[in-house]
Amino acid sequence: MDTWSGTAAGKRAAGEIRGGPAHIPWQPPTDVEQRLYEARTRGDWSAYLEVLAGARLFHAVPRSWADANPGFFAFFPYWDPRARRHCVAVLTEGMLPCPAPDPVFLERPLKGHAQWWPDSGRWLAVNPGSPCEAYFAATPEHRRTWAEHAARVPRNAGRGTLRTLRVGGVHQGPVARGLACGALLCVSNGSLWNAMGWHGTGYGGERERLADWWGITTREEWASAQQRLLRGEASDSAWEFVLEVRRAIAREYGGPVGIDHWRRTVDRFVRARAGQAAAGADRPDPEAETRRLQRLIGRIVRYEARFRADGLLAGNGYVTSVLAWDYGRASKMARWGLGARFCDVAEAEQAVVRAGRVSQVAYDSWESFSAGYVLGRCLHFDEEEFGDWYQEMLAAHRVLTTDPAGPWRTIPWK
Repeated sequence: MDTWSGTAAGKRAAGEIRGGPAHIPWQPPTDVEQRLYEARTRGDWSAYLEVLAGARLFHAVPRSWADANPGFFAFFPYWDPRARRHCVAVLTEGMLPCPAPDPVFLERPLKGHAQWWPDSGRWLAVNPGSPCEAYFAATPEHRRTWAEHAARVPRNAGRGTLRTLRVGGVHQGPVARGLACGALLCVSNGSLWNAMGWHGTGYGGERERLADWWGITTREEWASAQQRLLRGEASDSAWEFVLEVRRAIAREYGGPVGIDHWRRTVDRFVRARAGQAAAGADRPDPEAETRRLQRLIGRIVRYEARFRADGLLAGNGYVTSVLAWDYGRASKMARWGLGARFCDVAEAEQAVVRAGRVSQVAYDSWESFSAGYVLGRCLHFDEEEFGDWYQEMLAAHRVLTTDPAGPWRTIPWK
């Protein structure tokens, strides 16, 4: 295996950074850099490549080039004076700088680099200048080795795990609480839950995400979607309406609310609302609306029964609100917008803090927030199939409610 590491970096790899009277141990930012560092220290380059093959790798490109070539990838080599070679630098997630307007970072896995490379004379530089750095020759033979390692990486490796940015991440306070409101999706996707400086799937990937899933292609569209989510106005209003009726019954009578009582009360509300509406073509049909809401109540009751059976709801618990579905996505939308450069870090942080605050108003615990988020997701996607849309969130809920080092166990709700 043709590899190279600089003398200064080699000294740092011994575990210390010398710069004063005290020796400060290097703290790897994430699990990926930790494993790279350990493999490098052992000189186990096969293990190093194994870790690299399963990691997200990012390459800096000028934003003007990325904007002019959406969906494409290009290499921008540099001359490394220590290696005395032209290299292509890639960074793992924990080594990425805070997002700036320019340059931006595109994601490309090791498998992609193995398939296409600009010039076999260019070397691959991994996290150059860090204690976990490594340089690899990139001849066709070497790239075949990369491809072999990539082929052994399980599909969707890392998904379903709680990943934390140890250095440079937010761990306590209002920002951390707001970030933790998006942690269900972070666990499901295997992304860093507490990275405020979000790069996500790279500049191009975040733009594609917003365009494909949300129809967002401009800053104005992103800002509008962000505000709708923070106001709890991005989902079907009927969901929250029927749950609010049940909350009102519970406040008035106390104790559990029977489904028949709930349905009769919803029917009265619908008929009263229709009677108050002005006559005309837009006047709601109370019969049709009642049938729709009765079906919705049935769906909610069946989901709640499954939630109790799976431990997502305790005892005779029920979902109080589905606003978490919007608020949790608002936490993520702030970061997606940052990754796509539709906003800056300060604006994204403000939205994340607000997502945490409105969630605190609507819920009394992480568990109740989670149940509301999962129900909203299921009502939107699942169609009572209890398939991946539900199972992924159930698994993430279990991770977040049981991991003693996770945000839902270390960040107090109030």
